[in-house]
Amino acid sequence: MSVRQIGAAVVSRVEEMCGPSFRATTLFPDWDDAVLEQHRDWLVPNYFNPAKMTVVMSLHSWVIRSGGLTILVDTCIGNDKDRMPAERWHMQDNPYLQRLQAAGVDPAEVDVVMCTHLHVDHVGWNTRLVDGRWVPTFPNARYLFSRTEYEHFQANSQHMDREAFDDSIVPVVESGQAEMTEGEHGVAEGIWLEPAPGHTPGHVAMKLESDGVAAIFTGDILHHPLQVYRPEWNSRFCLLPDEARASRRGVLDYCVDKNALLMPAHFGEPHCGHVHRDGAAYTLDWHHPDPAT
Repeated sequence: MSVRQIGAAVVSRVEEMCGPSFRATTLFPDWDDAVLEQHRDWLVPNYFNPAKMTVVMSLHSWVIRSGGLTILVDTCIGNDKDRMPAERWHMQDNPYLQRLQAAGVDPAEVDVVMCTHLHVDHVGWNTRLVDGRWVPTFPNARYLFSRTEYEHFQANSQHMDREAFDDSIVPVVESGQAEMTEGEHGVAEGIWLEPAPGHTPGHVAMKLESDGVAAIFTGDILHHPLQVYRPEWNSRFCLLPDEARASRRGVLDYCVDKNALLMPAHFGEPHCGHVHRDGAAYTLDWHHPDPAT
């Protein structure tokens, strides 16, 4: 667990898991070994495993405390869920809720749950298994889902994503806790959602601006820090390639123009950073947690 101060807001990171993940050539169809060599000095070991040629990825949530509200951004994989053929994600027994408690958050105290999109690794802790039924993990929260995203996954999801839709989205809708968002959507003072399609049709980003300080929670607009240096690289999971590239550059430009902290869902330690321009390209300076966290 790590903590950062964003103006008057306090942001904590709650980890579900972190480690080697996809082979680089699997995650990035445009992978170029020359790029690895160019950046090897900082990529290894926190972001890349050269022995196996795999990227290192984290699965975590961001918890925002601002204006008396507790907001949870993305909810990872979840426990007890059928996620085959992804063995690492299948039937997990993970202490995520204990880590949330260690961050000072009881599930009943969460006011808002926001899923940047509805892929399996961003919705899992929306629900938990109680007496054989999937029930909302956060009983007093409103869950924000992009309507475009919801309708896309309702009509098109298959395999793991269909399982996730059925066990992690449908029970929330049936409970009456779901709120469908469209376009730019205010969440709280200084916190709002903006459409950022490409990775999925209804993907959104959350922006936070407080006391002249800014941050942006980007979900899977970027999967890996190399995409700051190679924003033209889409992951194999980006459904709308041109829109994904446009959304990625839009995020990077916002980070530069606002000096906003880039807070993705999957970057390895220290998990977020500040973006700068280098001519027509971008660079990344890592941002470490506040002392004593």
